[in-house]
Amino acid sequence: MPPAVPSPILRRRRLGNDLRRLRELAGLTGDQVIERIGWASASKLSRLENGRSRPDPDDVRLLLDLYGADEECREELLGITEEAGDMRGWRKSYPVMTQQQLGWAELEAGCAEIREYNPVLVPGLLQTEGYARLRIVSADAATTEVGDPSAGEDPETEVKARLARQSLLDRADGPRYTAVLEEAALGRRACPPDVLREQLAHLCELAMLSNVTLHLLPRDTRIGEFYLPPTAFSLYRFADPQDPETLAIEGGFIDVMSTEASTVNRYKVAFEWLCSAALSATDTLTWLFKATGRLSDTAAPSTVAPGPASAPAQRRRHSGRLTER
Repeated sequence: MPPAVPSPILRRRRLGNDLRRLRELAGLTGDQVIERIGWASASKLSRLENGRSRPDPDDVRLLLDLYGADEECREELLGITEEAGDMRGWRKSYPVMTQQQLGWAELEAGCAEIREYNPVLVPGLLQTEGYARLRIVSADAATTEVGDPSAGEDPETEVKARLARQSLLDRADGPRYTAVLEEAALGRRACPPDVLREQLAHLCELAMLSNVTLHLLPRDTRIGEFYLPPTAFSLYRFADPQDPETLAIEGGFIDVMSTEASTVNRYKVAFEWLCSAALSATDTLTWLFKATGRLSDTAAPSTVAPGPASAPAQRRRHSGRLTER
């Protein structure tokens, strides 16, 4: 089962933010730090502060000495440094992981809350095996068409990696998860009827989890003053309040992340508008049950060959470089 602690990548971002804050409090520029410590490359400090490199504990100690950090601060940041370097140990917690899924797993690890909106797809954490396979195979076809050499992972391995992320929602200490689902994303354009029926049934089960809230946005529903969300996006709030809230904007083949507070806050407002316009959680569950029932007698066998691990979706407990995911 994936770990409840943040990923090393998130720890690196947190460490970098804190080191930059300490440098600024000490009244030092990056060039002054490089000169006083005697590092040969000016980019070394930049990579540390931007969370782009694995931190060396000795380098962090040098910076903490230079900045005059107190003992409590030193202990905390050296602990974060250790966590930031243990990428191999963190990845062992997943039964299978691929490079494509790793970026999303890193964002989800250590989350206290995840909020997602997608106008055309069921989000990856909610997908069934059959639906996920269709998404991965169809996306790979587009990259193969243009001769992209990165069209790489075996589809079945990619499916298993995506499903491995989903146990996050089953954990007793799992995050609070809320998604706004467009009605258009749950239509027959997305997949064959039998795959769609299974996906809808799976959403019914997920909607009954105590930590999951689903809202359906009907096709013709007005959002605020005719607001139209420009793209799919996800918002991540972490268990450690010092870790910055993160926005992921999903663009299909190119995705963007931001921790800039003003940008994150704009999308938080947009998500509230979406939730207000959408059906309530109770009405959404009713809609999902009815939609599943309508397909039960009409679904034809899928034309997509099942993979070797095409078992029915596991029933869940219930109470009363980022790429297409």
